[in-house]
Amino acid sequence: QVQLVESGGGLVQPGGSLKLSCAVSGSIFSIDAMAWYRQAPGKERELVATITTGGSTNYADSVKGRFTISRDNGKKIIYLQMNSLKPEDTAVYYCNAPHLVVGPPYKTIELWGQGTLVTVSS
Repeated sequence: QVQLVESGGGLVQPGGSLKLSCAVSGSIFSIDAMAWYRQAPGKERELVATITTGGSTNYADSVKGRFTISRDNGKKIIYLQMNSLKPEDTAVYYCNAPHLVVGPPYKTIELWGQGTLVTVSS
């Protein structure tokens, strides 16, 4: 079974750091761009950061300069290093793979992780 498994969430004080991980497991043929999203209580899910296979990145304005997305293609893991965390970063963070080629038999699917809770509070 192909799945995305996130880890690394938790409680951190304002100004602190956390590093999230998202591992792709199962019969994967290829992985294209991947992304991190977040959803705060009472708000819609929003895009946080994206990374292509080649390592090109994009960030939401709210996290630029504080968050860094990276990937290890060999290990099929992506990371989100979060520094200078603020209370408004509190949310459930989701890993997303919009174009996974799985199999055989080969097909393209989109996957979401189960989410990991990040709470920024003193």
